[in-house]
Amino acid sequence: MKRFLFGVAVGCGIGLSAALPARAAPTVYVPLGHANAVAVIDAAEDRVVDRITGVHNAHGLAVTPDGSTLVAGSLLARAGDRPPERPAGVSEEEHAAHHGGAGAASAGSGKVASLYIIDRAGRAVVRTVDVPGAVHHTAVTAEGRYAVSTHPQGGGISVVDLRRGEVVRFVATGPTPNYPVAGPGAVYVSNAGNDTVSVLDPERWIVRRNIVVGAKPEHMALGPHGRTLYVANVGDGTVSAIDLVQGAVVQTYQVGGQIHGVDVAPSGEVLYASSKDREKVTAIDLATGERRERALAPAPYHLMAVPGTGKVYVSSRAAPKVWVLDAKTLARRGTLEMPGGVAHQMVTVP
Repeated sequence: MKRFLFGVAVGCGIGLSAALPARAAPTVYVPLGHANAVAVIDAAEDRVVDRITGVHNAHGLAVTPDGSTLVAGSLLARAGDRPPERPAGVSEEEHAAHHGGAGAASAGSGKVASLYIIDRAGRAVVRTVDVPGAVHHTAVTAEGRYAVSTHPQGGGISVVDLRRGEVVRFVATGPTPNYPVAGPGAVYVSNAGNDTVSVLDPERWIVRRNIVVGAKPEHMALGPHGRTLYVANVGDGTVSAIDLVQGAVVQTYQVGGQIHGVDVAPSGEVLYASSKDREKVTAIDLATGERRERALAPAPYHLMAVPGTGKVYVSSRAAPKVWVLDAKTLARRGTLEMPGGVAHQMVTVP
């Protein structure tokens, strides 16, 4: 059994103002990597209520703006001429019907991976699309038409038309693309290999510009008004705040350690970040700069400020669990045991 350590918050008297009023809580969906499932969590009760199966090594997860469809990306690459493994309980006919052709997806590498299109209401995979190589993270464009996946070994992103169920573009962004975020009129991609964030035009699918940030940018979070993008820089332990109107970094926050998860309170007032090696979660009041930390072990990983709950969910890289923290105090309010695997990119639906 892993040991848990929960320390006291630093910064006496700090009153972070991001606590959220109680209202109807959303459902949280969490891909579980090698457990080959997506966990379904009731965020009101902090309880796993179901699993969506039929996915293999899903790491990335996104949801369409209307909440009808989940898009999960597999980190498992295979030869382009080899069909994906048929999930247990799925017939050969059903398996064949769910899969699109792989011919156009390999982007010259010969490797493909699966992008799973999931009917959220039915909690079932309804289609699988082959994309060019292992998928790290995913996003869906603001109008809900396209799914964007990062391919770290391919140096770019694939674009899948969700209506047609096929890859329609591959866009080179830079070495080791990690995390996509969709905003109004743009898609942003962090490139860990050259310390930039690419800004893409989602109509022409071209790179408009690249913005230099800190060292090895990975996870990102868009502020609630769509003006500020927060970028976790793993290489130097900082978070860059990009003003998207100016197209430049306007603030850098020192967190320390190997930052992994990053998110912003729904109010836009507090920034949250997790540091795996320091085994801490940090909250920074964006108006005052005041900060609070909570020791959390082992290896705090993906992180989400859950809208409408006053909670922050933090997964562990080393154990199949998600911690529930109070969004204002960072006090631990509970622990959700996952049905195996590791909890990766989380999404919510009201």
